[in-house]
Amino acid sequence: MEFLVTMTTQVPDDTPEPAVEGVRVLEAARARELAAAGHLLRLWRPPLQEDRWHTVGLFSAEDAWHLEKVLASMPLHIWRTDVVTPLWRHPNDPSAVR
Repeated sequence: MEFLVTMTTQVPDDTPEPAVEGVRVLEAARARELAAAGHLLRLWRPPLQEDRWHTVGLFSAEDAWHLEKVLASMPLHIWRTDVVTPLWRHPNDPSAVR
């Protein structure tokens, strides 16, 4: 099953920049691992805002419970809120195998 996830990251103001950078490095590595495992299919970045980051991701997981485990495994999850939209194949999807 596929899920569209809007991730909003808001780092606490008192977080030292080296700590933020360290978590971002870990996040990039984890994203590569999730992509290799077939869980992270795409990522998009809407325009940045000064006090928070938005990312939209397309994820694949067996179900919502497994997706939550995937999202919780990402380092930025400590500062992030996620809005999950489950996606179902549309009958007119041009990539659908008939």
